[in-house]
Amino acid sequence: MTDLEEAASADHRDGGEVLIVTGMSGAGRSTVADALEDLGWYVVDNLPPQMLRPLLDLTELAAGALPRVAVVVDVRGRDLFVDLPEVTRALQRSRRQVRTMFLDASDDVLVRRFEAVRRPHPLQGDGTILDGILLERERLAIVRESADVLIDTSGFNIHQLATRVIELFSAEDAARHTVTVMSFGFKYGLPPDADLVADMRFLPNPFWNDELRALTGEDEAVRDYVLAQEGASDFLDSYAAALEPVLAGYQRENKGHSVVAVGCTGGKHRSVAMARELAARLSALPGVAVRVKHRDLGRE
Repeated sequence: MTDLEEAASADHRDGGEVLIVTGMSGAGRSTVADALEDLGWYVVDNLPPQMLRPLLDLTELAAGALPRVAVVVDVRGRDLFVDLPEVTRALQRSRRQVRTMFLDASDDVLVRRFEAVRRPHPLQGDGTILDGILLERERLAIVRESADVLIDTSGFNIHQLATRVIELFSAEDAARHTVTVMSFGFKYGLPPDADLVADMRFLPNPFWNDELRALTGEDEAVRDYVLAQEGASDFLDSYAAALEPVLAGYQRENKGHSVVAVGCTGGKHRSVAMARELAARLSALPGVAVRVKHRDLGRE
């Protein structure tokens, strides 16, 4: 084997993580796929097992750009699905990190879910929904037995299932929620995507100070002036404390992003300085990543 071939072989053996998502129809595969995608996985839905190897070979050519690939494989693949166990074993022999997640639920729960969406089971044919479920269980028995991760979703709603996936597959230090602290000027209108709005017009306006007028809230002189005003620090401490349970609740509900808007008249002085200070306080909260955006800075 040449040096180039050895290097290519090593790259193949050290390929990224691969998760095969399968299980009973109606058990929550779409919810799991969405949650994994939110975590940064490259997700492919309804892929025939025979196309797994070509797909993974293609992702390896991306030179690490797709380190985590999730593939949803299920009985919609019809006769092609029966090859899944053999294909999975072949991928594992190639020394890729391949795991299989199997989603299950009780028969009565699956029947209720199909009835709720008014869709037939993919295997029921001329029979009932339950007939399709029982046939699917028979076909999936060997896949279920060999699964690395088994999740029974009978008692889960979609939010609880997404939370379980996040617990299993997110990095330990990964943020569960990203909050954008956005300064803005009321004279230009409220940010349409704001989840929460705070009004800084209770503070004296640096615009009326000749030495500060040309500066912005990003300048130290303006920042010091704003923070020295009565009520500024108290507001920051109280508002950050009030936001802590809100952001924790967003994480529990799998709300991945929120916008906290901080406004003043023109979006140049008070809102900019206070947004920066609020962001610094929020960045200390667990599971929260913080970004700062100044929507209207530079418009005056």
